[in-house]
Amino acid sequence: MKVYDGKDMILGRLASQVAKDLLLGEEVAIVNCESVVISGRKINTVERETQKRDRKGYPLKSAKHPRLPDRFVRRIIRGMLPWKFTRGKEAYKRVMCYRGVPDEFVNQPLITIKKASSKKLPTLRYMTVGEVCKTIGGKA
Repeated sequence: MKVYDGKDMILGRLASQVAKDLLLGEEVAIVNCESVVISGRKINTVERETQKRDRKGYPLKSAKHPRLPDRFVRRIIRGMLPWKFTRGKEAYKRVMCYRGVPDEFVNQPLITIKKASSKKLPTLRYMTVGEVCKTIGGKA
């Protein structure tokens, strides 16, 4: 099992690496999901997420967009998997996301991806997933 540390990691780059691991058959856990970073201006990020939530037709059959940080990250990873095929659904079952670090992963080594570090961003325009979720109405 691979355990990724989401602290100060760029969401898209982290999610693409996790999706590759899942498709190869690995079990993956991501900790500290509330401190994963989404790059871009704060106004644009919040506007995009609220627009996604408002865009629906029949509420019982429309897409569900979560507001909790751990489920938010898991949903992003789902978008990078071939969800309509069995292979993608089986891979999606192998990923778990957590807020903070649970007791079962305290002593395990946490993987950080150098390419996904937020220190590589050229500007300071970014927002954490926790901030985004709180802004669109989620509970901390």
